[in-house]
Amino acid sequence: MAMNDVYAATEPVRSEIDRLEGPTVLEVGSPTCGHCRAAQPLLAAALADHPHLRHLKIADGSGKPLGRSFKVKLWPTLVFLSDGREVARLVRPADVTEIRKALAQIDPLK
Repeated sequence: MAMNDVYAATEPVRSEIDRLEGPTVLEVGSPTCGHCRAAQPLLAAALADHPHLRHLKIADGSGKPLGRSFKVKLWPTLVFLSDGREVARLVRPADVTEIRKALAQIDPLK
């Protein structure tokens, strides 16, 4: 799966996320967030080397339980999961290198 450019229409429940198999990047943010928009080119560049990786883009805000379940406080927060288990986390990434390092922890390049 390539990078998602669109926030999910419906938010998955935490138990669904916990059951995911394989490497997943959970991006929690908002389409109106300037930090989220600024991170998009960095995320796209890093994910280009991981085309099969699952990328879930979830809009957060009042009444949205998924972000709270991951204790998200700032947007964007990238949660790097392996088989539903958090391996790494980045908050407001400012460098593609830090995203690539986190990706390598869940999906090493062959």
